[in-house]
Amino acid sequence: MIRRGLELLLLLLAGAAWGLIEAHAYLAVGGALLGVLLWYVLDALRMRRLLAWLSQGDLSNLPRLAGIWGELLDRSRKLIKKLEKKLSNSDARLEDFLAAIQASPNGVVLLDATGRIEWSNLTAAEHLGFDTQRDLGQYVRNMVRSPVFSAYLNEGDFSHEIEIDGPGPRPSQPRRISLQLHPYGKKRKMMITRDVTAVQLAEAMRRDFVANVSHEIRTPLTVLSGFVETMQSLPLEEGERNRYLGLMSQQAQRMQTLVSDLLTLSRLEGSPAPGNSEWTGSDELLHHVLQEARGLTAALAQPPHQIVECAGPVFEVSGARSELLSAMSNLLSNAVRYTPGGGRIEAGWRRRNDGGAEYFVADSGPGIAAEHLPRLTERFYRVDRSRSRETGGTGLGLAIVKHVAQRHGGQILVESTEGKGSVFTIVLPASRVRELPGD
Repeated sequence: MIRRGLELLLLLLAGAAWGLIEAHAYLAVGGALLGVLLWYVLDALRMRRLLAWLSQGDLSNLPRLAGIWGELLDRSRKLIKKLEKKLSNSDARLEDFLAAIQASPNGVVLLDATGRIEWSNLTAAEHLGFDTQRDLGQYVRNMVRSPVFSAYLNEGDFSHEIEIDGPGPRPSQPRRISLQLHPYGKKRKMMITRDVTAVQLAEAMRRDFVANVSHEIRTPLTVLSGFVETMQSLPLEEGERNRYLGLMSQQAQRMQTLVSDLLTLSRLEGSPAPGNSEWTGSDELLHHVLQEARGLTAALAQPPHQIVECAGPVFEVSGARSELLSAMSNLLSNAVRYTPGGGRIEAGWRRRNDGGAEYFVADSGPGIAAEHLPRLTERFYRVDRSRSRETGGTGLGLAIVKHVAQRHGGQILVESTEGKGSVFTIVLPASRVRELPGD
């Protein structure tokens, strides 16, 4: 400020001195005014350069200004840098916020006051079947063509969720999407979507499970109560009494097996996965289940099955020995129950190229139609219900096998052709397999 005043004073004195040199009072006054005008022009040029720089906002190309305009320039530069830093931080926080919403398992759609899409994450676009970029600015009513959703918008009561059909893997299998609008700001709305297909499927499976368990237990109970009533009300000969007692024992054994399988499934689902501290030889596991299978075929089949041990490499597998034996035994016992007497059943271990191993059971039974294969491991799912009950099956064996395989990091594979038999395989990962100590 002082420098600016000094510049004005010097120019004024210089103009006055010029007039005095010319020895004329009017020229002295005119020279002083001319000095003031020159100072004003120079000052205006500096101000203009400052305004031009402010309009460009280019911090890398600062004009050279002295005096008060230079100070204003420096303060403006610092203020702009401070504002840019705040803006950068705000942008970073906004990007982090949007990234968090983008990663959310729930869908989020922001709507303006007229119901147009302002922003959407990928999850919502997948749930509702639109494009996050192409469909920005579109009316959400036009993108979600559901009578239930239209009625929801028209009603204006957004205190509850609604469910609509969303795009699924096939037109015949739409996904169920839960949706709710939340008003905010100036008539804007946020729409939250959730895929509840799995929840509804789990609920349906729970209902089916309860219904199946009730049915499976009610059948033998009905038989038992009928025989008990008969024995209580009618005089029976010794032979008939023994036959009835045998049938009652068979039904009681069936219920006991069912309860045992249900407890096994419950334990598998409610306990942590087995660790890698317990190792068992593959040959020991195989010999154990083969011995059980030979005893079972002798009791059930006439003539007995030809059960063959397929020689393969010997190694160790880690995990819960009882679970592995249960899964392996289930596959072999199924082969015995569903393969006609005298048929051939092969079982054994083999190594995989990825370092893992697989236990397989191949039979010469009637085979399974392709449409049944995806559902074989569902609880109580049976290809032939009458045949399963005749052989004492509970419909839970393959569900147990699947859970055991998954708990050990593996899976169950099924290959079957009607009339040519089936091959069931339990695959274990390389982390569950090692060579025998000393090999």
